[in-house]
Amino acid sequence: MNIGVIGSGAISEIYLKNLTENHPNVRVLALASKHPEHARKRAQQFGLRACTVEELLADPEIEMIVNLTPVGAHYGIIRRCLEAGKHVYTEKTITDHYETARELLSLAEEKGLYLGSAPDTFLGSALQNARDAIDGGMLGEIHSFAISSNRNNDLLLSMFAFLREPGAGVLLDYGVYYLTALVSLLGPVARVAGIVGTPYKTHRNILPGPDCGKLMDTPNESQVSAIIRLRNGITGTLHMDNDCKMPDEAFFAIYGTKGILFLGNPDQFGGEVRFLPGSLDPQAPAEPVVLRKTTAYSYNARGIGPAEMAEAIAQHRPNRASGEMAAHVLEVLEGILAGGEAGKFVDIQSTCTLPAPLEPAQSF
Repeated sequence: MNIGVIGSGAISEIYLKNLTENHPNVRVLALASKHPEHARKRAQQFGLRACTVEELLADPEIEMIVNLTPVGAHYGIIRRCLEAGKHVYTEKTITDHYETARELLSLAEEKGLYLGSAPDTFLGSALQNARDAIDGGMLGEIHSFAISSNRNNDLLLSMFAFLREPGAGVLLDYGVYYLTALVSLLGPVARVAGIVGTPYKTHRNILPGPDCGKLMDTPNESQVSAIIRLRNGITGTLHMDNDCKMPDEAFFAIYGTKGILFLGNPDQFGGEVRFLPGSLDPQAPAEPVVLRKTTAYSYNARGIGPAEMAEAIAQHRPNRASGEMAAHVLEVLEGILAGGEAGKFVDIQSTCTLPAPLEPAQSF
């Protein structure tokens, strides 16, 4: 399938590397950006044609657009691509509001086009191993889960200006990985409640250079504690603290009657998945077992989402990193924010289909 890419920022390099080197079922033809000089530089790096967005959308050879623009631009660009008759795969989140995501899904359905969205990290070896263990009954009956993460906002807000823009707080920028992983493993969410905090409305830039020491407006949420109930009755917690000044640490555990499954960081494709089996003898506690990898995608495989979607289009089946799941996760994230503001539980109206697991050693 012939692909055109919109967006030449930092994330475009790994996407283009993987799409041009690791996925023979797709062929990248051209790259467009609102910054022509950036597009030319990135296109030259990968032997592509640089062009305008208008030229990209008018090219009859290009069947799919991979949208790598900032989230605030997603709605307008995705709509233009769909209206031009192109399938679209977009970086996360699908849009910056659930209602606009639903509008785009309706437009894609009306035109018979596919709409997919990152994160596609749940297609990596770690979460696919976890899915295999869950589907195989390793945990027995699952009752609950617990998620906790931390990040260093002093550093992140200094490095990435987009994190200071509306809609790029800890939930929508980072929580989207955890919620997508959760939904891909256990199914859709029914109800949420949260306590959301923005204790530091400004930060000083800590990076060496002309902006070092300058005060920056940082209006987005940085601390979240949430309760989540899935449609199947499984309940759990989500805790995120971006004001911790430590390197990223991820805790993701799923609790069942036969043991506990410990997952890695869902922002990564690989990493260890450990199973701690139950023991009836307190004098002989069980030892955790590291699950064997069953799929190839343990490296930074960003780009597997559009490659898998291209195969789904060819096979006339649903794609795994679907717009339906992305819109559902976005409603969940917005529900946590709304519940935190109102101090109450929020019912989630949307649902989604559990994506099919990858077959062992499956590649695109």
